Amino acid sequence: VQLQASGGGLVQAGGSLRLSCVASGRTFSTYSMGWFRQAPGKEREFVAAVSWSGGRTDYADSAKGRFTISRDNAKNTVDLQMNSLKPEDTAVYFCGLSAQTVATNRANYLYWGQGTQVTVSS
Repeated sequence: VQLQASGGGLVQAGGSLRLSCVASGRTFSTYSMGWFRQAPGKEREFVAAVSWSGGRTDYADSAKGRFTISRDNAKNTVDLQMNSLKPEDTAVYFCGLSAQTVATNRANYLYWGQGTQVTVSS
């Protein structure tokens, strides 16, 4: 499985971005997917995850109420809609694939995309 993330960019505080991750491979729909982020000098941290069916989601406290994760198994994509962005959201965002139902621990991810940079200016 290969993952390709896109959609990052530079946005002002309060703005929005939509990240997208496209997966190759025939078994995408049997795995849960997640988004993590890594700021300079910090560890990669959980942002959001969605179950294989899309019926269950989980969010980091920092993302609740502002970010929405969704997936389209017909297109092999998982998106992260980010609203009300803050400077502290600045990071490289990674999509990942997990065999767990909804994984919040990066150790439970099998594959990662290459990351997309999100920069939020104040």
